[in-house]
Amino acid sequence: MKLGKNLILVLILVSLPLFFVAGEAQEKREKAREREKGIAGGKGFGFSASRAPIDIVSDTVEANQKEGTVTFKGNVVAKQEETTLYANTLVVRYESETKKMKEIIATGNVRIVQLDRRATSQKATFYQEENKVVLDGDAVVREGDNEIRGERMIFYVNEERSVVEGGKIGRVNTRITPPPPKEK
Repeated sequence: MKLGKNLILVLILVSLPLFFVAGEAQEKREKAREREKGIAGGKGFGFSASRAPIDIVSDTVEANQKEGTVTFKGNVVAKQEETTLYANTLVVRYESETKKMKEIIATGNVRIVQLDRRATSQKATFYQEENKVVLDGDAVVREGDNEIRGERMIFYVNEERSVVEGGKIGRVNTRITPPPPKEK
């Protein structure tokens, strides 16, 4: 790979809006709001663009300029601020001419950890343009003692809305643990 292609790859990776967190104060407000709404409140882990660097570690990396993809394979770990994503494979799709990121697809034993929230699925797709996150294949999201399970979860981040579908695993299962009473 030539130096120019390596530079493009590094620029793409550094500018990927994989995860969220605009600032510590914003994060605390979002976390408090999320707890008020409950686990299915629609924020989808608060995924949105962040200018923070993303560190990605994998066994191999393959960039394909013609197809507009960068593929990370084997024990992939992607970390940005308070969010860490684990997967067997991570594919970044971008516009070949503009280098604008279109989507990120994580497959195989996907696990996302963000503070006290955890999500697992077989596939996670992050759609940049729509600001939407889709978890497919035995999707589970946990926050504290709260949990929701479904075959597919769709988080419409801008709308603060989510949809969970039962599919192959049956119906959607939800466990909600009420917060302790407020002290007076």
